[in-house]
Amino acid sequence: MIDVVYFAWVRERIGVPREQVETNAKTVAELVSELSAREDRYELAFSDLSAIRVAVNQTLVEFDAPLEGATEVAFFPPMTGG
Repeated sequence: MIDVVYFAWVRERIGVPREQVETNAKTVAELVSELSAREDRYELAFSDLSAIRVAVNQTLVEFDAPLEGATEVAFFPPMTGG
């Protein structure tokens, strides 16, 4: 079981702030594929991965990052400074 957390417009499109996901995914990209196949709202949220950042166990990673040992995966839009 992995806790999946969604922030900002990703959360708005999916409709929940977090959920527990049973997955066989080995990488973040495989998890995204599994989630996208669930329902249209997930597919829409993950339709442009260049507009999403991901963190595994609160460490910023790329989509090819392994999920071994992961307890939390968070998806969020890029942060802007100011």
